[in-house]
Amino acid sequence: MYAETMQVNNGVNVAALLGAREALVQTPEAARFTWRASCNWVNGTHSRATVEGYHGLGGEQQHKTRFTFDADHPEVFASEDNGPTPVEYVLVGLAGCLTAGIAAVAQNRQIQLHSVTASLEGDMDIQGILGMDSDVRNGFDDVRITFEIDADASRDEIEALVAQSQKRSAVYDILTNPTNVSVRVK
Repeated sequence: MYAETMQVNNGVNVAALLGAREALVQTPEAARFTWRASCNWVNGTHSRATVEGYHGLGGEQQHKTRFTFDADHPEVFASEDNGPTPVEYVLVGLAGCLTAGIAAVAQNRQIQLHSVTASLEGDMDIQGILGMDSDVRNGFDDVRITFEIDADASRDEIEALVAQSQKRSAVYDILTNPTNVSVRVK
């Protein structure tokens, strides 16, 4: 097989990931993470979210940089279109999580990737969010993901990469299983 004759490098440090997993077996409480984001209203439907720190591995952690994300709605919603819609960010999160998983699983299985492209679509009837029909769901009715993957692997091996990524994806899990969400006002 090709992977046996050439060093595979998909940019994922699998040894470190497996080492971290093994270390967490000894201290499972360190595996509890709290991810954070804050968001400020700018104007109209435009808001700006910030991601900087999180709690994990038993303490506070910081990203190397502060990330900001503008969100808005398109002009067809009488908005300014200053950024993607929040539901588009959900698709971005899902794509990023699954794609990262594919790279990590491929590295662990010694499969060289050449390209991975994810195309996502989410269908939604906006009558729900506009309050026109209380029987219409506010969120996505259906999400479709299509991967195009060029790798030194058979189709069955590529499908197994995607399946394993899906099985371990946090964002896929968030979207496909009920998650307790509490909202309060300070």
